Amino acid sequence: MTLDLNSDLGEAFAAWPMGDDEAMLQVVTSANVACGFHAGDAVTARRTVRLAARHGVAVGAHVGYRDLAGFGRRFLDVDAGTLADETLYQIGALRALAAAEGVRVTYVKPHGALYNRIVHDEVQAAAVIDGILAAGDDLAMMGLPGSRVLQLAADRGLRVLREAFADRAYRADGTLVPRSEPGAVLHDAEAIAARVVGLATTGTMTAITGESIAIDADSVCVHGDTPGAVAIARAVRTALERAGVSIAPPGAA
Repeated sequence: MTLDLNSDLGEAFAAWPMGDDEAMLQVVTSANVACGFHAGDAVTARRTVRLAARHGVAVGAHVGYRDLAGFGRRFLDVDAGTLADETLYQIGALRALAAAEGVRVTYVKPHGALYNRIVHDEVQAAAVIDGILAAGDDLAMMGLPGSRVLQLAADRGLRVLREAFADRAYRADGTLVPRSEPGAVLHDAEAIAARVVGLATTGTMTAITGESIAIDADSVCVHGDTPGAVAIARAVRTALERAGVSIAPPGAA
């Protein structure tokens, strides 16, 4: 089989660094580039896109709530019209920067609290899809398998990319354990690599409560801001390739 490896990148802001994007871009096959609302800025985004192009990495717009102070991890009650326009705004900004580097933005992945909100919230999920479609129907939508937003995206003609998480714990219902709870973020590179190989070969992962849960994934995320992120990503890629799994951007294989 073939899997995409993605990471949230371009999240540095002005003088505040975040992660090692250049090293990560030598491992992953898709880069979710921050669009300036939860993190990132114009200079960082353009540099990240340039590096992604150098390494043959696909580029996606990593859109979020307007929440730099909270890194986009706080749930905000944004009305649907505003959320649609702000989604469109973020995609448009990244597309302009990418075009200046001769790069095409191919998909959209929401960030943090917005990502988790639209797993179930019909109104905000529809607003995000409205924003994406306003930017163009050539963009794919990346999200959690079985989420409301992926269902709406497919219903409205968008290509969907189902995402699993290498370094996050799952609940028994297939949703992510909130970062505020113990054990939500995983750090052992070898254990993370083994669970991703298990996902690739069996289509399952083990929930934090011990249940085996089915996860149908096109792409696997290693968060760029997790401590040891590059080592984790390398371990995951090496383990997958040893297991006979091809690593490539969505649609490339």
